[in-house]
Formats: sequence, structure tokens, C-alpha cells
Amino acid sequence: MPSCRVFATLLAVLLLAALPARAFETGATGAIVYDVTTDTILLDKNADVPLPPASMSKLMTVNMLFEALRDGRVTMDTRFGVSARAQAMGGSTMFLNTSDRPTVEELIKGIVVNSGNDACVVVAEGLAGTEEAFAAMMTERARALGMTNSSFANASGWPDPRQRMSMRDLAIIATRLITEFPEYYPYFAMTEYPFDGRAPDNRFNRNPLLNLGIGADGLKTGHTSEAGYGLVGSALQGQRRIVFAITGLDSEQARASEAEGIVNWAFRQFAMKNPARAGDRVAEVPVFLGAEETVGLVPQTDLEFLMPVTANSALSAEITWTAPLQAPISKGDVVAQMKIERPGLAPIEVPLLAENSVAKAGFLPRFKAAAGKALALAQEMTTGAPPAPSPAPAPADETPGNALTN
Repeated sequence: MPSCRVFATLLAVLLLAALPARAFETGATGAIVYDVTTDTILLDKNADVPLPPASMSKLMTVNMLFEALRDGRVTMDTRFGVSARAQAMGGSTMFLNTSDRPTVEELIKGIVVNSGNDACVVVAEGLAGTEEAFAAMMTERARALGMTNSSFANASGWPDPRQRMSMRDLAIIATRLITEFPEYYPYFAMTEYPFDGRAPDNRFNRNPLLNLGIGADGLKTGHTSEAGYGLVGSALQGQRRIVFAITGLDSEQARASEAEGIVNWAFRQFAMKNPARAGDRVAEVPVFLGAEETVGLVPQTDLEFLMPVTANSALSAEITWTAPLQAPISKGDVVAQMKIERPGLAPIEVPLLAENSVAKAGFLPRFKAAAGKALALAQEMTTGAPPAPSPAPAPADETPGNALTN
């Protein structure tokens, strides 16, 4: 039998039947909600459009500083000088002056909590010599991190037509700060930083979620007249973490309400499901000329994914493999793929492994198979008509529905 590609569609109620989760109707110009734990996009509104990021772009400045700490180029106790340019920065500041020499740790707090524009310039000049050089480094580094819709003209997010970030890029850098720098991430949960007592009215973190008891622990607000009000946020509830970015709202109140609504929606409209563990058989398929007629299919890792919580309709799983699946097969070989469709969410692709090894069949079964092929060929040569096609191999009685249902 020549090699070919066949598809076996195995429809099953995997867990709960479900309708798409009720969509979150955001008033933001651009928005994205990302479930970090399961690598799932829950909401996407203009997520790839480059928009003015305001102070949310400070996350990239902080990333550059965290990378310098990790590489040993600076330490938390390293002190930077304050230039006249840094001192002259307006907007939110730490009220630094040219006689100061703040430490890296003080500058981190000043950027994260106070949203200090002056602190950003100090970091830029301390790491790259000039803010212009630092902005070019930020743009280059963003590209390397997959942030394809970001460009930087400065370190602070000060309005500039060349300063742009998409909501997806903001989610990428936020996720990186959380996962790559867990030792520094707790700074984003600080609610107050009274640097030297100089700015009592600017000592509070503007993130409206930090004191609500909903698991929020970061990251950065932003506002300019051009950008509107925005927030890059994150929250952890149980084993799940989400990251989101919103922008273009018309007030602080709207930003606070929208952000809290997104967190509640993301955790309450979706739930984690664990239908199969690594090594659990989810199906079996025929083996051609094998010592065993079938081989079981198992996932390599635990099968975990998000599902909408509203139950009402069936899900489907499609398993594909190359037919005929020929012996010998070694345990652990990738022999099939399973695609799980989820209402309202992207499908999941899962490689399936052979549950056990299957040796080649003995001489007699292989001889019978060869004789059958010879007979079919002789019939075709005699009659001029090909033999009636054999039916495609059918799935075994045990379907993914049986195997995957809790």
C-alpha cells in the first residue's frame, strides 16, 4: 500500500460541553489579555497596532536595567550621576538634582512606583552614555525579543511620534519581566516609595489594582493626552497568571474600572481543565504488518488547557496519522497529532506518542500480506480493472471521548 495521508475525525465530549466565553466588551483603543500559565490569548483588540505607549514604555527601560543587573554590568548598589537633562525632565519625577547619585535600586523604585521620567534618563545615560543611544538599544533589543511593533525615541515614554508600542509587545515585555526576573519583579507590587521625602504627593503607585485583593502585583500605568489612560497589569490567582495591556481610555476612573473588570472576567469566564495525564491512552490506531494489530496513543505531558465555563455544546478532537502506520514502532515515537477545538479560543495541537513498542510481524503474516498484494495485482492485470478499494482503517472501540472524559 503506497504511503498516504489519512484523517480520522474523532468527535467526543472531552470534558464539559461549552459555548464561547462571553466576550469582554472593552472601551480601550487597544487591548490584549494573555493567560501566561496556558499560553492562551483570551482577548485581542487592535493588539498589533503600534500606539503611543506613554509611561508604559518604561517597562522596556526597566528590562534593560534588569538585563544589566543579570549580566553583572551593574549591581543594586551602583550609583549613577544625574545630568542637567535628567533634572530638567517634567511630568512625573523623583525630583532628582545634579548633586544626587542614586543607586540602581533607588532608580528601579523611582521608575516603577513614582514613574520618574528623570530616573529613566539617569538609567539611559548611565547604561548607554546618551538617551538617544539608549533608545536605539531599546529598539534593537525589542526586535530581538519578538516585539515587532515597537520603536523608541526616549527612555521615559515622553510623547514622540517615533515612540510606539503595540499591546501585544507590552504583554511580551511584561511577561518577560515576570518570568525572567522573578527576583526583581516584587518591586512592581510596591504601593509607595517616598524617595528622600522630596515628592510626598508623588510617592504612591498609580496602579489601581494593587490594593483590591484580586491577586494583582504589577506592572505600569501610562497617561498622556495623546495616548489616553493605559495600564499594563498582571494578576495571579491560584495556579493561573494573566497579563493584560489596555490603552486609550478617557479617565483614571475608566482605567481602574476596565482593569478590574478584565481581571474578574479572565479568571471567572475560563477554567483550567486536565483531561489526561502524561502516558494516559487517548486512542489507538491500526499497525500494518505489526506483531500487534494496534498501538495506543498517549500524550507526552499532562494535557492542560483553558475552557470557557459556560456549558452547552460538544467539543471535537481530530487525530491524524500517516497510513499505513508500519512496524516496527518504538515506544515514545511521535506517531500522530491530536487537534482539540475549543469554542472561542485557538485550537490546541498535541503530539501523540506510541504507548508501547510494536515489532514487525512474523514471516507468516507478512507472507499472507504479500500474497494478497500479488493476487490483487494479478486480478488487475487480468481484468484491466483495479480491485475494489479496501475500507480505510477504522478507529478502535476506545475513542478519545472515553479516554479523555473525567
